[in-house]
Order: sequence, then structure tokens, then C-alpha cells
Amino acid sequence: MFQRLREDINSVFERDPAARNFLEVLTNYPGLHALLLHRCSHWLWKKNLKWLSRTLSTFSRWLTGIEIHPGATIGRRFFIDHGMGVVIGETALVGNNVTLYQGVTLGGTSWNKGKRHPTLEDGVIVGAGAKILGPFIVGAGAKIGSNAVVTKEVPPGATVVGIPGKIVKRADPDVEEALDVDPARREAICQKFGFDAYGVSQDMPDPVARSMQAMLDHMHAVDERIEHMCSTLRKLDGDYREGRLPALRNEDFADILDEHDSACSSVEKRSTAPSANDSDSEPTAPPPSNS
Repeated sequence: MFQRLREDINSVFERDPAARNFLEVLTNYPGLHALLLHRCSHWLWKKNLKWLSRTLSTFSRWLTGIEIHPGATIGRRFFIDHGMGVVIGETALVGNNVTLYQGVTLGGTSWNKGKRHPTLEDGVIVGAGAKILGPFIVGAGAKIGSNAVVTKEVPPGATVVGIPGKIVKRADPDVEEALDVDPARREAICQKFGFDAYGVSQDMPDPVARSMQAMLDHMHAVDERIEHMCSTLRKLDGDYREGRLPALRNEDFADILDEHDSACSSVEKRSTAPSANDSDSEPTAPPPSNS
């Protein structure tokens, strides 16, 4: 028991640089208090002392602001930072070395009995305010961004952000590896369509940029397949003539851009022109007469 308590306190030191000493963590960290009380209530729950376990769980919520159902299963070195507003449902399964921040919900989407809450594998980190809803698995080492709403399975090592949650980084090979995309060809396609990911890296992923990149990769794969089909047709039929697709040039869009610029400039001139009713404006002299 004391060995497990020391392990929990050491996990706080590893993940919270504000922790200073053993006594401070033991007496002033509500996440640790909620975890210790949950272990007691979970033991009572398994002994079929349901009312007593729920009463202890309610006391824990009143004391810490963290609601953990006594039926939830939580692994070792579990850490809740700050903790206020955290809710963990009855059938939730939490692995080892998992970290939750304030406002996290591990909830369900069904009123049916049985497994209805998520399973968090080892090493998962869930940001503040995130909602993970449903009986699916969040893979080991995955990261859930703040305020994300996740309703489907997350692969190991992935990073999920947004509402609904979208994967912006994953440990599996990216789409270009699956499609065998030539980097030089991809760059040419990006320049052809004027797409620029504005320096987005793996450390600062952008879902829209990745979606655009995936579309360009798909277009590259379709282009390669069409070229292969045309070459096969030429071999089968000597009279087959291949038509070239028209190139996209910047000049093709010049008229649209000029109209847009002229419209903007005219609006700007109207907004900056002096009003006829302006008292400070000087009267305009009449044109000279030819008589």
C-alpha cells in the first residue's frame, strides 16, 4: 500500500514541475486525493458494497471536484493535474501512466448497460476540457488536444484535435508512403495549384493543410494511373491519339484577380472621397466659358 502511494507521488513529481516536496503533494493535490479515494471505493464496489462505494465516491467529488465512478478501472501511476471538473464513467478503463487535465470527460453515448465508456491505453495524455465519448480504444501514447471531442477509435501514437476530433499526427506511415508519392512530383503539383502549407511541421500540425496535401497526393495517384492506362491503350490501338490536358496558368485567372482588385479599389475610393455635404469642403469653380 505504501509502496503504491510512493509510486503515485513520484509520478506527480515526474509530470508537474510545480511539485516541490512529498508533504505538499500528499496534502494539496486533489488529483492524488481523488485517486486514493477511488481505490478504496473501487475495492468496495468489487466486494458488492455498492451503496457504500457510491457514498465514498460522492464524498470524493465533494472534496476534490473530481467524479470517478467506483466501477471504473484505473491503472498505476495515474495523474490528474488540477482536476476540477474531471468525470470518469463506470465502464471506463484507464491504463498505466495516463495523464488527465482539468475538465476532461470519459463519458458514454448510450443508456444501455454494458461497456459504454472509453478505454485509455498506457501513456495517453488528455488535454484540458477534452471529451472522449463512447466504448472505443484510445491507443497507447496517444494525445488528445484541449477541448477536443473524440467519438471514434484513436490509433496508438496519434494526436487528435478539434470538434469533432481529427487525427493530425500518427505513428503509422503517412499517406505519401502508402501512395508512393515522388516528393519532387508532389512539389510540382503544389506549385501548379498554388498550394502552400505555410511552413507547417509535424510539431505544429494543421488539419486543413494535411487535408489539402492528401487531396494533392490522391490527384497524383490518379494522374499516374491515367498515364498508365493511356500507354496501355496506345499499345493496343495504334490509331489511339492521346489528348493533352490544358495547363493551369496564372494568366487564366488574371481577369478575375483584376476585377477583384478594381472592385476593392473603387470601394476604397468611395470610402475616402470627401462628402458633398462636408462643411469644410471648398466649392468647385465653374469651367471657363468660351464666349
